[in-house]
Order: sequence, then structure tokens, then C-alpha cells
Amino acid sequence: MTDDAEKRRGKLKVLLGYAAGVGKTYRMLEDAQDLKARGVDVVIGYFEPHGRQETMAKIQGLELIPRCSIEYRGALFEEMDTEAVLHRLPQLCLVDEFAHTNVPGSGRAKRWEDVLVLLDAGIDVISTMNIQHLESLTDQVWQITGVPVRETVPDWVLKQADEIVMIDLTVGALIHRLERGVVYSPEKAARALSNFFREPNLVALREMTLRQAAHEVDAQQQGEEGALPVTSTSCTTDAFLPAEGRQLFLIHVTDQPAMALLIRRAWRIADYLNAECLAVYVRSGPPGASNPEVVERHLKFARDLHIETRVLEGENAGTTLVQFAQRQQVTHLFLLRPRYTFWQRLRSSNLIHEMVRMARGMQITIVADRRPGVET
Repeated sequence: MTDDAEKRRGKLKVLLGYAAGVGKTYRMLEDAQDLKARGVDVVIGYFEPHGRQETMAKIQGLELIPRCSIEYRGALFEEMDTEAVLHRLPQLCLVDEFAHTNVPGSGRAKRWEDVLVLLDAGIDVISTMNIQHLESLTDQVWQITGVPVRETVPDWVLKQADEIVMIDLTVGALIHRLERGVVYSPEKAARALSNFFREPNLVALREMTLRQAAHEVDAQQQGEEGALPVTSTSCTTDAFLPAEGRQLFLIHVTDQPAMALLIRRAWRIADYLNAECLAVYVRSGPPGASNPEVVERHLKFARDLHIETRVLEGENAGTTLVQFAQRQQVTHLFLLRPRYTFWQRLRSSNLIHEMVRMARGMQITIVADRRPGVET
């Protein structure tokens, strides 16, 4: 047997929270200290204490791999030195802030990509992230908080975790920590409490984290056979869910700006129902009727979520899409409600009505873009 065949892949443990300050990094370091005491070779690849004295005290006795400095636009930035960790080859590496975007010029664009490299090298990793950075939830988070999330982790990456642990703290306790200056400086804490850290936001994010943690546990326990039920608002014609056999979701891709919202929504429901998912674009009409660059960007986004994509040709987009869906025995069809001028809206609405009329035997879900500041 070769060395490559004998090499195991590292195990990933993710500490999941609903906001900064709930104790993810502190717990990561506590786990590391416990494992080090039991003889495990542990290093810190990257951690961010944010000036919290209790957290900084927890690194005592742990080996810290020096960060690498990268110059970008005349300034120096520090990132995890992944190559140094690979050279050191510990049993376990701590990597804070899983969703972090590396500065341009780094070996990889995202910190989670660095983590995958460590796992491939056989190094176990403990990392941390907040629920708002999960790709499929960013639209919901924006609707709840009014704050767009720029740094995300694809859901398929989180699914590679061998263990996901929710680090919980009551909302009241977190607000008290903020008010005492434990999480941020007093000035920054005051701004946070009046914006992202408002109590209704934190309550909603905590509930979202609880649901996600429960879903992950359920998926691990039930494997391929089970899934949590999901309720969605739908426009349905003779809808049915087959008692046996597969469920197949089809996402109608267009060049509409909010298409990523539709893709995330459909993918997330499909994930809960353990269903397959397709993203389909129909090329129809005269040249220039759709923006091909925007369409390709949306298709790439679907592929990044590990959704299979197809491009069809047809004179009538609705007819072509529905006929394809019927051949593939699609059970759920996802459409995005358009935001156009009056005449464009009338024409597009007729297209949707036509598809609803033709799509017998499948559930149709029409999703509206209800993010803050967007008129529908």
C-alpha cells in the first residue's frame, strides 16, 4: 500500500454561533488546551482575539504559527501562513473565522479554502463561524437585519464538517457582555447595540442557528433516508409529493439581478428535503434579449453550490422549460417574480402564468425579492 493510500483526510470541527461574542474562539482554545493536555500536537494557525483579555489568556502554552504578511495597495495585511502549517504538519490546527476573505495576493481567496488544503494533508482543524455567513442564509439575514453579508461559506463546505457544535449564549447575556465592554470597546459596542446587535436581530439569528444545528444533527442521524419538513408559500397546480422515489427541483435561471436569492432559496429547501436540484437557463428570443454575462454568472453561482446546470434552446422559454421539466419528472419548479417596467412586467407575468398553467403535476414556487430597499 502506498503512502498516499494510507494518508487519511483530516477531520473538521466547526463551532457555530449566531453573533460575535458568544464564545466561539474561547471554546476553540479551551478544546485545544484539553487536547494538548492529552498529548495531541496542536498549533494555532490563526486566531482573532479582538482584544478580549479572557480569550488571549487561553493561548498560554499553545504553539502559534507566525502569520504571513502580504502587501496590498501600499498596506501590509496578515493572513494565516498555510504553507508554514503544512510544513509543521501538526495533528490539529486552530483556524478562527472560517468565512474570512483573504487579501488579494494570498495563495487562496478564502480561508475555508485554506482549511480544505489542511484537511487534504491529513491535519485536523477546529474553526469558527457565525450563522449569517452560511451562503444559503444570506438573503434571510439581510431581510432580518438590513445588513448585507459579504463573506460567505458555501453550504457544501460546511457539510464536510465531521462535527458542528453550536456555541450558545442567551441574547440577554450577550447584550450584557456588550454593555460591559467585554466584546468590543465601549464606543464600538454602543454602535453595535443600535445596529446589528439590536435584540430582535439577535433573537432571530439565534433561532436560525438553533434550526441549522438541529438540521445538521438530523441529517447526520438519518443519513440519506431522512429530512426535515419545510413549509413554503407556493402557487400550486395539482401539486403532489411522490410517496416514493426522488424529488427533483428545477430553478429557472434568467438574467434578473436577484437570481442568486432564488437559487439560494431553492437549494436550501432541496437540502432540507434531501432532493436533487437543477438550474436551467432557456436561450430564446432575439440576440441581446438577455445579458449572457449575467446569466453565466448566475449559472456559475449555482455550480458553486454544487447544483447541476443546463442551457436549453427554444423559441418559447416557458414551453421549453416546462416540457424539459416534464421529461425529467421535476417535482418542484422555482421561478423569480420579475421587477420590470409595466410592459415588461406584463409580458413576464404572462410567461409565469403560462408556465403555471402548463406545469401540471408539479409544485411551483414564485419567489419575490423582499430584501431591504428593494421594491417589488
